[in-house]
Amino acid sequence: MRHLLSSCLLLLAGPAALAADRVTGHAFATRSEVIARHGMAATSQPLATQIALDVLKAGGSAVDAAIAANAALGLMEPTGNGIGGDLFAIVWDPTTRKLHGYNGSGRSPKSLTLAEFQKRGLAYIPPRGPLPVSVPGAVDGWFALHQRFGRRTMKQNLAPAIAYARDGFPVSELIAWYWERSVPLLSVYPGFSEQFTIDGRAPRKGEIWKNPNLAGTLDAIAKGGRDTFYKGAIARRIDRYLREHGGYLSYEDLAAHGGEWVEPVGVNYRGYDVWELPPNSQGIAALQQLNLLEGLDFAKHGFGSPEHVHAMIETKKIAFEDRAKFYADPQFAKVPVRGLIAKDYAAERRKLFDPERAAKRIDAGNPALYEGDTIYLTTADASGMMVSLIQSNYRGMGSGMAPPGLGFILQDRGELFSLTPDQPNSYAPGKRPFQTIIPAFITRDGKPWVSFGVMGGDTQPQGHAQVVVNLVDFGMNLQEAGDAPRIYHTKSSEPTGERMADGGEVSLESGFPADTVQQLLIKGHRIGWNHGGYGGYQAIARDPVTGVYFGASESRKDGQAAGY
Repeated sequence: MRHLLSSCLLLLAGPAALAADRVTGHAFATRSEVIARHGMAATSQPLATQIALDVLKAGGSAVDAAIAANAALGLMEPTGNGIGGDLFAIVWDPTTRKLHGYNGSGRSPKSLTLAEFQKRGLAYIPPRGPLPVSVPGAVDGWFALHQRFGRRTMKQNLAPAIAYARDGFPVSELIAWYWERSVPLLSVYPGFSEQFTIDGRAPRKGEIWKNPNLAGTLDAIAKGGRDTFYKGAIARRIDRYLREHGGYLSYEDLAAHGGEWVEPVGVNYRGYDVWELPPNSQGIAALQQLNLLEGLDFAKHGFGSPEHVHAMIETKKIAFEDRAKFYADPQFAKVPVRGLIAKDYAAERRKLFDPERAAKRIDAGNPALYEGDTIYLTTADASGMMVSLIQSNYRGMGSGMAPPGLGFILQDRGELFSLTPDQPNSYAPGKRPFQTIIPAFITRDGKPWVSFGVMGGDTQPQGHAQVVVNLVDFGMNLQEAGDAPRIYHTKSSEPTGERMADGGEVSLESGFPADTVQQLLIKGHRIGWNHGGYGGYQAIARDPVTGVYFGASESRKDGQAAGY
C-alpha cells in the first residue's frame, strides 16, 4: 500500500518529479539517440530501416538506401504512401558541399477543367474517387535521384521490397489500425477490395500481408526503368482503368510527366540555417514562422510555458494566412518567395502578435513589398551524403482508385486545389496542386547538421518549427526534440479557400502543464482534442568535427533509427 501511495503522489506531481526515471535528458524522452559512425537510417517502419542499413553496408549511397526504404514503405505502410503518390527530397552532397532539392509532384489531368467541376456543382474537389487523381511523381523521383547520386542499380535497390511483397511480412499494430479505418471508405472503389483486403477486411496486427501485384509492378520498373511506369504497359493500364471508371488522368498525362531539381530556400534562425523546398510545397510556412519567432523572447520561460505555447500558436496563424493566399504552382502563379521569407517582412507581420490575446482573424500580408497521412525517412552514408525524403498518397490510402493487377492506389492530391477562380491555387489542367509534404534540413556555418521531417498534412510546417525551436532554443537532443509534446493548431485559412473562423482550434499533446492550458484559455484560445494528428518524426544529425551520426525516430509511430 505504501508503494502504491508513493507512485500516485509521483504521478500527481507531474513530469518534473518523474525526471529521475531517466538518468539523462527530459522525462518525456522515450529513448536515447542512436549513435553510429559509418551510416544511419531512420524510417517509420523497422523492417524498412533494416533494408536501408543493408543497402548502406553493401556499398550503396544514402540515396540508394532511401529509395530502397521508400519502396518497402509503399508495401508496408500503404496507409500513408506508395508509388501512386508524390515525392520531395533534399540531398546534402559532400562532393559539391551543397544541398540539392527535388520536387517530384505530379500535375492535374489536361482533359479536366474548372468548368467541369462547376458543371457538377462542386464547391470543393472530393477527397476520394477519380476526380482528385493527379499524376503520381514518386517513381520518376526515384530515378532522378538515382541518376545523380545512386551507386547500386535500381534492380538491386528495389529487390528487398519485391521480395517482401511476394513472400509477405507481418503487419504492425498501428498500420493495422489505420488500414481498418480506410477499408469502409475505399471499398466502394473498383480494384481496392480485390488488392487491399483479406476477404473484405483489413489485415490484422501480426497477420502476414502479401502483395504479389505490387511485386510484379516493382519488378517491371526495376527491369524497364521509369518509362515502364510512365510510357509503357503500366501507364496504359492506368489510362484504361480511369477511363472505364469516370476518371480523367490519361496516358498522355503520364507520358508528359517530369519532376524538377529546385534550389532549397532557407532562413537563418539564431545562427542556424534552416532549409525547405519552395512552393508548390508548404515548406516556407515553417521558415516564415521561425522568422516571426526569432523576434520573440519566449525561451526564458521554459518549454511548455504559456508564453512558449502562445507564441507557437500565434506565429503559426500569421504564417498560415500567407500560406493560404500565396502558395501554389510557380509555373501558374507568381509566388513571392523572397518576400515571404524576408526578415523585414517578418518584422512587419510580427506586429500582429499580441502576447496577451489569441487572434480570432488575420489577413494575409503583402510580401511583394519585400521582394529582393505521409511517410518521412532520412538516411546518411559513410561519405557524408545525407537524404531528407518525404512521400505520400496525401489522404491516408489515397483516392481508393486501385488499377487492377498493379498493387497500388492512386493519390488524391488534386483535392488540394481551390475551385474558386482566379486564385494562385485555383484548379487548372496540367497544374501542380498545393503540396503538404515537405522535407527539411539544417546547416550551420555551411556544414550539414540535421536532416529531419515531421509527416502529417498541415502538422508538418508546425512540427518543423517546433523541432527547430526544441533543438535551438531549448537545447534538446535529437530524440528529445521529436518526443517533446506537440502543439497542433487547426482550422486556419486553407489554400482550398476556407477562412479561419474564431481563431481556429488548439490541440495539445499530453505532457503540457495544467497551468499552461488554463492560461491559454484565459488568453482566448479554443482548446480541442485530437487523436493521432501530431505527426511522425525522423531525424539524423552529423557531428561536424568527428563525422559521427546521431539518429532519432518517432515514438508516435512504429519508427526505428539504426546505424552501423
